[in-house]
This record gives sequence, C-alpha cells and structure tokens, in this order.
Amino acid sequence: QVELVESGGGLVQPGGSLRLSCAASGFPLDHYGIGWFRQAPGQEREGVSCISIADGKTYYTNSVKGRFTISRDGSKNTMYLQMNSLKPEDTAVYYCAAVHPSSPQCTENTLQENTVRMGFWGKGTLVTVAS
Repeated sequence: QVELVESGGGLVQPGGSLRLSCAASGFPLDHYGIGWFRQAPGQEREGVSCISIADGKTYYTNSVKGRFTISRDGSKNTMYLQMNSLKPEDTAVYYCAAVHPSSPQCTENTLQENTVRMGFWGKGTLVTVAS
C-alpha cells in the first residue's frame, strides 16, 4: 500500500526554522520524483519545491528560494523540507508528493506555473508562522 505521511509542522515565530518530514511506504522514494506543496487559507495549492528523477534537478518557487531546502534519505525512505527564515506568508498546510519515474516530472516552468502533476499525496501538516 502506497502511503506518504508528513510530520514536523507546528507554530513557529517569524524568522524561525522548521524541518518537515515525509515518510514513504509501499514504494522506493529515491526512485521517484518528489515535491512539497502548500495551501494557505483561501488560496489554491501551490508548488514549493520539487526534484525531478529524470535529471536530478531541484527546483524552488521564487518565494522560498534561498530559505527552503528539499532533500531525501533513501535509507529511511523519507523526504524533507528544511524551512529557514520563515515568514507569516509561509503559513499553510504543507503536503508532500511523489510521482512515478515514467510519468512527466516537474520542471522550472511547471513549478512556477503551478502545473506540476504528482501521483501520490500525503494528507498534509500545518505550519503556522506567527508571533
């Protein structure tokens, strides 16, 4: 059974840091394209960061470049999102996702245009940035 489970969300002050984790089961995460997405209240879900399994490239949406880092640990079948210098506008439910290597992978354009397609999704974890 394929499953993605996020953890690590919570309340943090502006300027603080959080690391989100996403544990995968039922498939080898390091052989799939992966990504993190978020949905703020009243807004549509947007792509935050992704890694294409096709070329190994990593992409970030402009608003998080230099502050967030996506990574994965194949030995733990887990992906991460390290978030630094958090801002109130980063408040959202964060979702991890994965896509089969035979499916189209994320690119700079699809991430910025919010048209990335993923196959598996977690249920999300809430990040609140407030003082």
